[in-house]
Amino acid sequence: MLLHVIARGKIGRTPEAELVARYEKRIAWPVRFTELPETGGRIPDPLGLARTVLLDERGQSLGSEAFAKVLGRWRDEGVREARFHIGAADGHDAAFRADADLLLAFGAATWPHLLARAMLAEQLYRATAILAGHPYHRA
Repeated sequence: MLLHVIARGKIGRTPEAELVARYEKRIAWPVRFTELPETGGRIPDPLGLARTVLLDERGQSLGSEAFAKVLGRWRDEGVREARFHIGAADGHDAAFRADADLLLAFGAATWPHLLARAMLAEQLYRATAILAGHPYHRA
C-alpha cells in the first residue's frame, strides 16, 4: 500500500525537511510526498482503491499501535493508497472533512505545518515498524 503525504506549502531546506527525509528513507512501504501551493494546485489522482486521512486538530488522537492497526487493516482490505492531507493555515473545508475516511489529530494542540509533516513521517515509520515486528516501537 502506498503511503502518500499531500501537504500544502513548501518545506524547502529546513530542519523539518531533514527529519522528513530521514524517516522517508526508513519506511519500508512505498511512500510519496507531494507538495502543493498554499491555495490551488492539482491533487494527484488516487491509485485505485484509496483512503483519505486529513490531519485536523479536531480529529481522533490515535496512539501509535492503534494507528498501525488502521493501516494494517486497510492494507489487508486491499487498499492501494492511503492519502494523508496536511492543509494550509486555515485547515480543510467542511466538504473535504466530511468525505474523509479518518480525521487524525496529533493531540489537542495546533502544530506548525512543517512540524506536523515531520511528525506524520515519523508516525508512518513507527506504524510500519510495528506491523513488521521491528523493535523501533517499544510498547
